[in-house]
This record gives sequence, structure tokens and C-alpha cells, in this order.
Amino acid sequence: MFVLEQEDQELFDRVQEQNLNRQYELLTNCIEIGLVKGPVSFDKYLLWALNHVAVANISQFGGRFRKEPIYVGSHLPPHFKDVDNWMDRFISTVQENWYIWSPTELAAYGLWRMNWIHPFIEGNGRTARAICYFLLCVRSGALLKGDKIVPERIRENRLGYEAALIAADKAWDAGHLDFTEMEDYLANLVQAQLRND
Repeated sequence: MFVLEQEDQELFDRVQEQNLNRQYELLTNCIEIGLVKGPVSFDKYLLWALNHVAVANISQFGGRFRKEPIYVGSHLPPHFKDVDNWMDRFISTVQENWYIWSPTELAAYGLWRMNWIHPFIEGNGRTARAICYFLLCVRSGALLKGDKIVPERIRENRLGYEAALIAADKAWDAGHLDFTEMEDYLANLVQAQLRND
């Protein structure tokens, strides 16, 4: 069962907002588990669960990696046949750099890479923002204080977010892994959250 945006915009928007609330509740539980389990808590099952909740009743393919092409503006994500491999690499990179990268580096990489791969049919941005916050909190060792959390702040400041995604994409296309613009962007949002600005 699902509702299409074109059928009933008001209902669609309400379901989507309720999904975000449910996703945050699930995310909080995941962070609590991650604080106990560390890097092994970051796996595809976490990603599937967060995506499924984000798109419940608005997409029939929530919580499953895509098996078809998808287009995102001028960005062309990897072919669907390569998604599983790219996601394995993504998860492995996060786990292997858990104690090497700072919390904002890990979160910046997670936010960019999820968007670059675009592994789901729907809800990639929502899932990427949730993963970003998971990595920030778990790697920092605590659920970060503040009334307005980083994912909400990203939604409100899309220009900086999109510019950082484009910068990381350009670096990758040139053969470099460079997500420093995304890290700077996130560091400012984290500071604003902690100050409760």
C-alpha cells in the first residue's frame, strides 16, 4: 500500500513527515546500539532499515537496493548491477577508517558516498542524512545535544550541501578522494547544533 504524490499531495506530505519522525526514532535506537558495537554496527542492514522507514507508504521498494537505472540531475549514479559492489566498498571504507578519520570526516564521507551511489529507488537523501548523523554521533561517542539536529539543518541549507556534493563528485571524477568541502560544511552545522543556534 502506498500513496502517490500526484494523487494527494497533502496526504503524501503528511506521510513523508511522519516517516521522518519514525526514522529519527529508529535512528536514535541505532545510535544507542552503535555506541555499544562500534564500527561493526555500520552495515547494509542498518541502511536498509533506515531507508525502509523513510519511504514507508510512499514507495514499494523501500529497504532494498535498486535493480534499475536512476537519474539525479546531472549526476549519473553507478549502474544498478554494480550497486551491491559499490555498497560493500562503501561499508568497508567506513569500517576500515573508523579510528583513522575524525567524526566529521567519517560523516562527510558517508553523506557524499551514499548520494554518489544512490543505492535506493526512493529516499536516498533522507537515508544519507540519517547515516551521516549516525556516524557523527557514534564516532563521537554520544548522541549529540541540541534541539535541531544536523539532518534538519542540511534540509534547511541545501545550497551548501549541494555545492559540497558537487565538489566531492568532481574530485572523484578527477581520480581523487576529497570530501573536505563536505567536512567543512558539516563541521559548521555540528557547531550550530551544539550551540543550539
